[in-house]
Amino acid sequence: MPHTFFSGSITALITPMNRDGSLDFVSFEKLVDWQIKEGTSGLCAVGTTGESPTLSHSEHHEVVERTIKVANGRVPVIAGAGSNSTSEAVDLARHAEQAGASAALVVAPYYNKPTQEGLYRHFMTIADAVSIPVILYNIPGRSIVDISVETTARLAKHVNILGVKDATANLFRPLQVRQAVDKPFNQLSGEDGTAVAFLAAGGDGCISVTSNIAPALCAAVQAAWTAGQAQEAIAIQDRLTPLHDTLFCESNPAPAKYAASLLGLAGETCRLPLAPLTDASRQKVRQALVDVGLLG
Repeated sequence: MPHTFFSGSITALITPMNRDGSLDFVSFEKLVDWQIKEGTSGLCAVGTTGESPTLSHSEHHEVVERTIKVANGRVPVIAGAGSNSTSEAVDLARHAEQAGASAALVVAPYYNKPTQEGLYRHFMTIADAVSIPVILYNIPGRSIVDISVETTARLAKHVNILGVKDATANLFRPLQVRQAVDKPFNQLSGEDGTAVAFLAAGGDGCISVTSNIAPALCAAVQAAWTAGQAQEAIAIQDRLTPLHDTLFCESNPAPAKYAASLLGLAGETCRLPLAPLTDASRQKVRQALVDVGLLG
């Protein structure tokens, strides 16, 4: 049975934390509910933006479970299931399936620097272990390795490998992937700044950091494009651009969490090795929120 594609604005959720570093599920559940009410079309739990590298396995499981519980079928939930250990990624993907996730998002293994054959075997092993869709996550800026177009095409032959989250910022890539893959393939941007350009290159939507902070505006960009209103989509994207830029002034998700704290959505705490924002970055984030019209 063919899997359903994901589209629109999908939020790569932050994981709110208390000042002592423990998980703040009260804020998290409110955030999930607010996201859906603001028009977000899907939720991605415990990806990199959710600080997956510093969460324990039990915390990771609970974030996925809570997201699915609060979403309650209103929008699909994609569960982060990435690791630089294939067996660990298999365990996370299996948990995602058991918890009722709509798909597993699996990042290219970081630090190990696998070859293309290693990448192929890693993703195939995970896809073989579950029956929910697997979305490849290609982010060479963090993982160092790039899942090549050729490897993507090889992987796409697997019935469970549905698509890719592309954070290469290479706008030729979605065109190349479409040429190389011989089945309908779900291509989602992982770069807020290129969300509209990615749609123009044949993409289906965006897994977004900015939509933690501006979900209605991010959803409006996607909705305008889908409705054939390209100029409107570009106009909203232009309005969001200062925020897209500023939310990466330091390592994600520290700026997004600080922005969330200014809007009263959650605290700004991140776990080490992510440090609190510098004063200069705080000023930038606050100003961007004012410029976009989210803060008085």
